[in-house]
Amino acid sequence: MNDPVITDFELPSTGDTLFKLSDHRGKNVVVFFYPKDNTPGCTLEGQEFRDLDPDFDKANTMVVGISRDSIKSHEGFKAKFGFPFELLSDKDEIVCELFGVMKLKTLYGKQVRGIDRSTFVFDAKGKLVKSWRGLRAPGHAAEVLGFVQTL
Repeated sequence: MNDPVITDFELPSTGDTLFKLSDHRGKNVVVFFYPKDNTPGCTLEGQEFRDLDPDFDKANTMVVGISRDSIKSHEGFKAKFGFPFELLSDKDEIVCELFGVMKLKTLYGKQVRGIDRSTFVFDAKGKLVKSWRGLRAPGHAAEVLGFVQTL
């Protein structure tokens, strides 16, 4: 699948703010989409991004996570695991659709619509420069870090 051309988006964020991509020009931005707060794979992915946060900072890169969970759920998930980055709520799936990350999945033998774990990197000018789709959580944050360190 070809990546969409995305120049901007905005979503409600933890910390009682509104995240707008274009407000962060001058920094690389990693946007990771994950299925659900407090699930094993999503927790692992968040912890790996958390543990590498100082290295992302050194690479002039900020990280944000997006799922369909509420801000209230995000605030609890963020506090429970000490995530230093903001979590964005896309309960209406508008940004998920923009990025093309909604997929039909099989869960316990039933077809359900959900987020396909995916990550996108925007450079300091706001251009989408890299994407990973349908990925597995273990080790992914380190792979993303390796890429942003080349920017």
